[in-house]
Amino acid sequence: MHNALNLEKHLPDANPAQRSVTILGSTGSVGLSTLKLIEEDRERFSIQTLTANNNVELLAEQAVQYGASRAIIANEALYETLKNKLENTGIEVAAGHKAIVEASGEGVDWLMSSIVGIAGLAPTMAAVTSGTTVALANKEALVCGGELVMEQVNKCGATLLPVDSEHNAIFQVFENNQLDKIERLILTASGGPFLGKSREEMAKVTREEALAHPNWDMGAKISIDSATMMNKGLEFIEAFYLFPVTQDQIEILVHHQSVIHSLVEYKDGSVLAQMGSPDMRTPISYALGWPNRHPFAAQKLNLAKIGKLTFEDPDPVQFPAIRLAQEALKAGKSAPAILNAANEVAVDSFLKGQIGFLKIAEIVEAVLDKVENQALNSIDDIFELDKLVRIEAQKLLS
Repeated sequence: MHNALNLEKHLPDANPAQRSVTILGSTGSVGLSTLKLIEEDRERFSIQTLTANNNVELLAEQAVQYGASRAIIANEALYETLKNKLENTGIEVAAGHKAIVEASGEGVDWLMSSIVGIAGLAPTMAAVTSGTTVALANKEALVCGGELVMEQVNKCGATLLPVDSEHNAIFQVFENNQLDKIERLILTASGGPFLGKSREEMAKVTREEALAHPNWDMGAKISIDSATMMNKGLEFIEAFYLFPVTQDQIEILVHHQSVIHSLVEYKDGSVLAQMGSPDMRTPISYALGWPNRHPFAAQKLNLAKIGKLTFEDPDPVQFPAIRLAQEALKAGKSAPAILNAANEVAVDSFLKGQIGFLKIAEIVEAVLDKVENQALNSIDDIFELDKLVRIEAQKLLS
């Protein structure tokens, strides 16, 4: 069996006086939700480090509001701006990817890893290596470096808490002491904004239409991944590394209402589901309080008002991204990392209006066919491959 979470190891103090917290990507949607939850219970948490990519204004505001010890902006050109905004506050200021990685490896009680894309891999690995409890909202860390990351988790005694609503749902109902009784994991998918549309209709969709998710409020890249259903493909790969199951034990089911967030089926016929209103604060809250639940003013689930829940199998013709991800995981080695890099380039090109919506999956498939699948033995190998794939993807685009 591949490396996967050991949910029984390294339980933290269930009622610490105060937990030190670092948030990687504090100005993004997950980071903002995390800070809102902390705001409701300020005395339990002390903010060590907050990081952002370019949003220097908001980062400075957050650092002051939450009394952070340090603020780091990834864009080094914005260092002086951040320094000036935090002058005479006593808050340490830094800039650059290297500074984020170093801060991630310092070791805190709890770290939220919510940097989008491959940029989140090195900071996540640094946090894991320090033995930190890492709340993982960055899919790409496991998609690109699954074996390496999970090996380090187990070697260094780190704890990885899944924050994606689907994996967090499984985490909540996964009976780790009865692994031999588990039949399958069922990842639910909303289907995004284009469920039921024909390929002809999808060929004409605009950037704004693709960003308009019917149930969730997410960042631009994740919203486009939801529209293509590549996000479900990436989550399929992520689930394989998080939980001790085979690829054949993971299935995807379209559930448009986003009420059931995922399910675990057992060999006695029982199917355990985690349900709730579509609100990212729920999985974040569960990770923030783990091993206890962290209550907040959540929207109550009113099943009578919802009336009915519907389910269907995903259409592999309408959404080829799921097939591409499943094939990449089956191929192993560098194929998932190739898939991810090609998708990041293609999504960025779509957001810039350079290609049509259906072209995203076509570019990914073409790159997977073109770039040689190879073993990845280190993080450096992953980054070298990532650069190569982006070059090949850009060639196809141009």
